Amino acid sequence: MSQPIEYEFTSKQFKAFQELVRVHTGIAISDEKKELIYGRLTRRLRRLKMDSFEEYYQLVKSGDNEELENFINAVTTNLTSFFREAHHFEHMKTVLIPKLLEQNATSKKIRIWSAGCSTGEEPYSIAITLMESIPDIHHWDVKILATDIDSEVLAKAKSGIYKAERIEELPQEMIKQWFKRGKGSKEGFVRVAPELQSLITFRQLNLLADWPVKGPFDILFCRNVVIYFDKPTQKILFEKFSNVLAAHGHMYIGHSETLYKISDDFELLGQTIYKKCA
Repeated sequence: MSQPIEYEFTSKQFKAFQELVRVHTGIAISDEKKELIYGRLTRRLRRLKMDSFEEYYQLVKSGDNEELENFINAVTTNLTSFFREAHHFEHMKTVLIPKLLEQNATSKKIRIWSAGCSTGEEPYSIAITLMESIPDIHHWDVKILATDIDSEVLAKAKSGIYKAERIEELPQEMIKQWFKRGKGSKEGFVRVAPELQSLITFRQLNLLADWPVKGPFDILFCRNVVIYFDKPTQKILFEKFSNVLAAHGHMYIGHSETLYKISDDFELLGQTIYKKCA
């Protein structure tokens, strides 16, 4: 069996790819990620039967839209789970949803955005929370927008199919209610309930491009997304997020993120939970 090719990946080449990532996604890849990027891009070189990173760089830089998308998919990190950072969903269930049911009683409309939804665990967790917290939800106009830059993870999210191990830690009643276990060739996998999928619209979106997103949104989940951007870009993004949030809107961000010296448009309520300032 022949050994896989080991490619030369110089610091100069790495910096060139860092710049490509920055230009097309706004994400700042740190110098410590060189080995990670090498591993992910090597898979593309092998699949394309290329001999060098220089050859691949020229292909991506040339404007080949299909390979540019593959490149972005390869270098963006997607790590998520159902009900990750559970306190956000508990806050939404016990505080925000009761408020929205009162505030939006006339319109009977609720809008939520999951920005950076990855493989879909976050928006499906939001959907479960809504379904379990609003008894007459079928009399309400409830919609979740789920966006990500990575087309591959969006396809997985839209399918609603996961390895069964992904839901092992969820309560058994929740699993029974909202997931269907596969049989035969599908054994070891689960599919989310159609009622959850009906609440969610999945769309590809580069946060640095123009947004076809108008809002207003009552709740925005933007967790572990802005951490990949530099401070000036973060300021721009949070200003745009503020603009599409309703006057009473709330936002959840990741546990390692902060709006300190980034935005004055939000009031910190605690535990990475923010409310849009009046």
